[in-house]
Amino acid sequence: MNTIKITFPDGTSRDIAARTRGIDILGYFGNIDQSKVIALNVNGEVVSLSRPIKVSAKVDIVTVDTKAGAEIYRRSLCFVLAAAANKLYPNSRLLVGHSLGYGYYYTLDGDTPISTYEIYEIEKEMRAIIKQNRPIMTKHLFYEEACEIFEKLGMTETRKQLEYRCKPRVLVNKLDDSDFADIYFAPLVASTGILKVFELKAYGEGFLLRFPEHKNPGKLTEFKDQPKIFEIYKTYKEWGKRVGVTSAASLNELIVKGKINDFIDITETFQLQNYAKVADQIAARGNVKVVLIAGPSSSGKTTSAKKIALHLQALGYNPHVLSLDSYYVGRDKNPKDENGNYDYECLEALDIPLLNKNLVDLFDGKTIDVPNYNFDTGTRFYTGETMTMRKNDILILEGIHGLNEKLTPQVKPEFKFKIYLSALTQLNLDDHNRIPTSDNRLIRRIVRDANFRDKSAAATISMWDSVQKGERLHIFPFQNNADAVLNTALDYELPVLKVYVEPALRAVKPNEPEYTEACRLLRFLTQFNAISSDYVPKQSIIREFIGGSSFKY
Repeated sequence: MNTIKITFPDGTSRDIAARTRGIDILGYFGNIDQSKVIALNVNGEVVSLSRPIKVSAKVDIVTVDTKAGAEIYRRSLCFVLAAAANKLYPNSRLLVGHSLGYGYYYTLDGDTPISTYEIYEIEKEMRAIIKQNRPIMTKHLFYEEACEIFEKLGMTETRKQLEYRCKPRVLVNKLDDSDFADIYFAPLVASTGILKVFELKAYGEGFLLRFPEHKNPGKLTEFKDQPKIFEIYKTYKEWGKRVGVTSAASLNELIVKGKINDFIDITETFQLQNYAKVADQIAARGNVKVVLIAGPSSSGKTTSAKKIALHLQALGYNPHVLSLDSYYVGRDKNPKDENGNYDYECLEALDIPLLNKNLVDLFDGKTIDVPNYNFDTGTRFYTGETMTMRKNDILILEGIHGLNEKLTPQVKPEFKFKIYLSALTQLNLDDHNRIPTSDNRLIRRIVRDANFRDKSAAATISMWDSVQKGERLHIFPFQNNADAVLNTALDYELPVLKVYVEPALRAVKPNEPEYTEACRLLRFLTQFNAISSDYVPKQSIIREFIGGSSFKY
C-alpha cells in the first residue's frame, strides 16, 4: 500500500494511505467542529471533502464561516436547486442571473413568469434532497458523452461551452446515482446535508435563491431590495438576447469565428448610449451644479467622469472634474481600522469641511485653490491651480462616498445629481454558472495595479478583503440614493484582461497565502478565449486598466 504524509496547521504530520478522502482525515485535526467543515485546503488548493488526497500535502480545514467556505456553500445550493428544478420541470430551462443582496436571481423558461406554486415546489424538493444528505460525486466523462448528457438535460449553454474547452475528458458533478449532472468550476460539498439555511423568494419574473452571510452562516439576513440595479440588469440582459450574446460560450464563438471586432463596436456603442442618456437627464434637471459619481473599486469612476464630461460638453456645458482623493485629511489625521492600519475608505478620512467650503465658494462664483494629495508622503499640497465656475459650468466629483449625503451637507439637494457605477456583466459562464461582478472588478484591479502601481497580483489579492469590507460599509448601503445607475462592464472585457492577468496570477507562488485565490481566478479564466487589446477603442473604460487610453489620468 502506498502511503503519503499529510502535515497539519500545527506542524504535526501523519502517514496515511494514498487516495484517502479528505472527509476521512477530519478526525486527525483534533478538537474541531466537524459539522462546520465544508472543504479542505490541500497544498494551497481548496478541494471537496470527497476528493482523494494523492500526494503528500499540507492540509487545513475550510469552514462554512469563511469566505471560501461560503462560496462552496452557495455553489452547492445552486447545484441542489438545479437538480430539484430538473426533477420537477425537466422540460423547462433554469437560468442563473446576477447577485442581489445575499442571493442569486433565477428564471425558469426565460421570460415566462414563474408561479409561487412552482417556487414552493422547487424549494420543497431542495429541502428533501438536503434532508436525505445525498452525496455529490464527481466523475470524468468523455467529451462526446458529456455533450450528449447536457443536450438531453436542455442545458444548451453548458453544452455549447464544452466546444471551446478542448478537453477529451470532462469533469462533471452528479447527485449520487441519479441521472442529473452539472458542471461547476470549483468544489462543491461532499454531501447535501450541510445546506440547511436558504430560501427561495419570488422576485421579478423569477425568484431569488437566498443564502446566509458567511460571518453568520446560521441564519439569513434581512432582504434589502436593489430595484435600480435590477432594472439595469434586465436592460442589459434584454440587450444581450437581442445581439445574441448571453454567455461565455456565445462570446467564445464570436472569437473563434473572427467576429469579435463587430461585437466590441456594438458593446462600446451601447454603453456610450447609456452615458448619453444620463447626461440628458442631468441637462433636463436644469439646476444641477455638481454631478457626484460613486462606485466600488475598479468600477471605472475616473473614466466615467471623463465620459460624462464629454457628453455634457456636447450639450453645451463646461464641466470641471475633481477627485475626492484630493481631499484626504492627511496621514497624521487619518483614522485607523481595528488592526491599526490607515483606513482611507471611511468618510472621516476626507476633509469634509474643506470640501464643502470649496463647493459653496464655487457655486457662489468664487475662485478656489485646487488641492492635491501626495500618497507617498501622506500630505496635501497645492500647485497653484485654481478653479472658478461661471454660467453653464458644472462640477463632476468622483469618489467612493459620492452617494452619501454626509459628504456634501452644505450643498442643496436640488443642486446634486448622483450616479452609481456597477460593473454588472449580463453574461453567464453557462446555464448555471454566473460571472461574479466582484471577480470582474478584482481582475481589473490586478491588471491596473500591475501596470500603473508596480504591485504584484499577490499584493492586490491580499488587500481585496479589506477593499470589499469598505465597499459593504461605505458604498453599497447608499446605492439606492442614486439618481441614475450606469453599468460599466463590457461583455468582451474578460478575454482582453485575460492576456494581462494570467501571467500576474501565475507569478503567485504556492507558499504565498494568496495562492489559493490566484488558482481560483486562473481556473475561472479558462472559460474564456483570449483576444488582443488592439481591438479596444482608445476611449474605452477598459483602457483605464490596461493602458493606451486617449484620456489623461
